[in-house]
Amino acid sequence: MARDSRDSMYQDLTVDIIPREPKKLPKQAREDPSLNAERSHQFYEHRKPRQRYMEKDGKCNVHHGNVKETYRYFSDLFTTLVDLKWPFSLFIFTLAYTVTWLFFGVIWWLIAYIRGDLEHVGDKNWVPCVENLNGFVSAFLFSIETETTIGYGFRVITEKCPEGIILLLIQAILGSIVNALMVGCMFVKISQPKKRAETLMFSNNAVISLRDGKMCLMFRVGDLRSSHIVEASIRAKLIKSKQTKEGEFIPLNQTDINVGFDTGDDRLFLVSPLIISHDINEKSPFWELSRSQLESENFEIVVILEGMVEATGMTCQARCSYVDTEVLWGHRFTPVLTLEKGFYEVDYTTFHNTYETPTPTCSAKELEEVQREEHLVHPLYILHRSKGSQNGAPSSEDGNVGPMSD
Repeated sequence: MARDSRDSMYQDLTVDIIPREPKKLPKQAREDPSLNAERSHQFYEHRKPRQRYMEKDGKCNVHHGNVKETYRYFSDLFTTLVDLKWPFSLFIFTLAYTVTWLFFGVIWWLIAYIRGDLEHVGDKNWVPCVENLNGFVSAFLFSIETETTIGYGFRVITEKCPEGIILLLIQAILGSIVNALMVGCMFVKISQPKKRAETLMFSNNAVISLRDGKMCLMFRVGDLRSSHIVEASIRAKLIKSKQTKEGEFIPLNQTDINVGFDTGDDRLFLVSPLIISHDINEKSPFWELSRSQLESENFEIVVILEGMVEATGMTCQARCSYVDTEVLWGHRFTPVLTLEKGFYEVDYTTFHNTYETPTPTCSAKELEEVQREEHLVHPLYILHRSKGSQNGAPSSEDGNVGPMSD
């Protein structure tokens, strides 16, 4: 009975895949890389697409509806203006200046109208509030010159107009505030490192295969620019529905996926593309996940890469996600780094390519149980074989221990 149970577990550990040659790609992958990528998705074609929590470009598919406390957006007006899209930002930028110019232009015109300056245009004996102001258009131009400190010298305020002097001070102060707010918003919006994240690449798929005898979940990241991301770090989250022991249903529960936090492997030196690995152990949420279970699972892996832009020193964040249909079981990533004369070259044409590799179809938990049983059986087999040879008994050639099979 023990022998039958071991044989059934070993059946899950075998796959009908030809091992690749050391340091070389499989023949089919070398001849036609697209064929390998096409074959990688044949196993998942029958699976239905699901709603993503986050798009591949990092955009979250979460919309905030029925927000009644909209006043909170105006309490942080600066951030609200920065978060607006460019067409709205440019519209508000133009509108803010135009409204202030028109507002103070109307006041300058009213002062001239109330004082009677418009009725004494051309009268050299009359001292107006603003010289050469003869209508609303000239008042609007004088408002622009005052707020932008252009000062052409044709229209100028006189010292016989105290109300004009007070208005001049008010417009100068308010104009400085408007300039600081609008220019500050435009500067922050232009210098935002969101575009820098577009040159950070994530592989199209994540893979599960053996690495150093352990089942690992892996994905690849790369940076297209020669200016590096300083203090780069990466983390991953598992988004999956969960029901607690008390019966509470959590639709989008977030669970940390350890990608090297304990060992420091989450701190990246992102000069060339790197393969980020997650060891599937007892603390991993994929500990009991097998290949057959992967077909029926419904989850999403969110990956977040953070760091400072070397050129500006601002923090940059790039995001990507992998749904269950984008996790390839029994695959590895194609190498992209080659050694040339005096430098290393990265070939990004094969950045997303994977190839199949011999991988057990059982879960990591079952694999560890089998490996633990192998360590227990193998010494007993050697001891039994040595005793049989000493007693003159024939040794077993089929690798099975006679007394252990009962």
